[in-house]
Amino acid sequence: MALPKYTERYLAGDSWLAGCSERPDLVREAWSLGALAPIPSGRAWLVAEAPLGASMQAHDRVPSERRGPVVADPALDTAWWLVPLDVVEELADLRALIVQPAGWPLHCPPTGRPACGRFWLTRPDGAGELTDPAVLAAAFGPGGYRRPAEASA
Repeated sequence: MALPKYTERYLAGDSWLAGCSERPDLVREAWSLGALAPIPSGRAWLVAEAPLGASMQAHDRVPSERRGPVVADPALDTAWWLVPLDVVEELADLRALIVQPAGWPLHCPPTGRPACGRFWLTRPDGAGELTDPAVLAAAFGPGGYRRPAEASA
């Protein structure tokens, strides 16, 4: 019997996330216990941290094809965007975003369910796609990112 498509996507996302850690086995063990798995940034991505409210607005402004994984924690009023490794300069002037240094642990739930109050606003799909930093910067900027059709309207 074939797995449902969403299950395949969750498995692919979990596999990719676990593979971003030096110890994928410990990541999977944490998830099997219903815990968050600390995955250090710097191997495949960095983390741009922002307030949850601003992130929700920016999330809606970033086109889905240019948006990578975003994890949210309502209790901490915080969201974390997975971004390319070379974004520090590009996002440095945005007050709402703090780019965490390589090695900073992002405590991740599995892709298919929340854990400890955290959940994925945009789930990893296993492809390794990250949020486009230029579009993210524009989405957090004063006017927000506008799709080309919106800009001319």
